[in-house]
Amino acid sequence: MEFKAPDYAAIQKNIEDKNSEFYYPKLLKRLKQSDTLLTGNQYRHLYFGYTFQKEYQPYKTGKKAEEAAKYYRGEGISQKDLSKGIQLFRDVLDENPLDLRAMNYLAYLYHLNNDDNTAKKIAGNFHGLLSAILTSGDGLTCETGFHVISVTDEYVLLNRFQMETQSQSLEGKCDYQEFEKGKYKIPGFYFNISRFYGRILD
Repeated sequence: MEFKAPDYAAIQKNIEDKNSEFYYPKLLKRLKQSDTLLTGNQYRHLYFGYTFQKEYQPYKTGKKAEEAAKYYRGEGISQKDLSKGIQLFRDVLDENPLDLRAMNYLAYLYHLNNDDNTAKKIAGNFHGLLSAILTSGDGLTCETGFHVISVTDEYVLLNRFQMETQSQSLEGKCDYQEFEKGKYKIPGFYFNISRFYGRILD
């Protein structure tokens, strides 16, 4: 897979241009409608372009975070509560439409609810956004780290590949997720966090 670090200046220019296919309000509307025709480049602009929106607060805990955490831990999910769970994760995504973990879980809930059509659309959006991360680097050095716009996205990517991390450390503009020695073919992954590192007080 070819990778290319995001060019944030070009992304900002494109998403602010009303005549561009990457104009942010237009892209976000398509994402919220689970449009399956979004291209790889449009997903890149959606994901990295979110950091230019005033709603972008990488360290903010969402209003429904505690409720959502129960579902992530596998508590409180039952067949009769599926519609409640679906509404909860829709609310989470209303607050942060690029919450990858919530998006992935919502697709799972629709699947449990036998609505595979909606599940597939949302899963398609999830994979499109995950691809934006996966094509931004190879994760093998800090210079070629995967670019993420929140720490939770690091764990979303690791979970996707069923990789467990042993420790996390900060190295320059990167988070380094170290694996157990000899467990995988690589010792760890680097994630470039330069878009939000130091924005704690925003």
